[in-house]
Amino acid sequence: MEQLANALDKVNTGVAWVVRWLALAMMLVQFAIVIGRYAFGVNSIAVQESVLYMHAALFMLAAGYTLLVDKHVRVDVFYAKASRRTRRRIDIFGHLCLLMPSMLALIYWSWPSVRNSWAILEGPISVGGIEAVFLLKSLIPAFCVLVMLQSLALLIRLLAVKESR
Repeated sequence: MEQLANALDKVNTGVAWVVRWLALAMMLVQFAIVIGRYAFGVNSIAVQESVLYMHAALFMLAAGYTLLVDKHVRVDVFYAKASRRTRRRIDIFGHLCLLMPSMLALIYWSWPSVRNSWAILEGPISVGGIEAVFLLKSLIPAFCVLVMLQSLALLIRLLAVKESR
């Protein structure tokens, strides 16, 4: 089971390794937009939207990796002072009863919109924008799948640990 968990970790690590470059690309494109607009009087809606697309892709696709490295937001009121055993139980409950069901619900409720968007190859958000809203909407189920894969990997490890008294 540890090999499966490691393989799932590698999926999110690989995705994060690729999308991390979007942070640099976003900065460079935004810099070019500012220079183009204020120095040369040139503007492009599609280029402006590309920053939105990159931002969405970066955060949606790196969410599973964030869970892997335990850098997600956690309400630590009781968790921080809890015993290792209690934290393990909280984590198992959180993955099984909160995280997984919410990701499944998000896929279920977003899928019709994603499917319809692909069916019509939904066009730009703004006139002159990027003609690929269907790709932007596809980030929602991709986010859910990557987070669920990482949740499964963490759950495998949590359940493999023998509870000591």
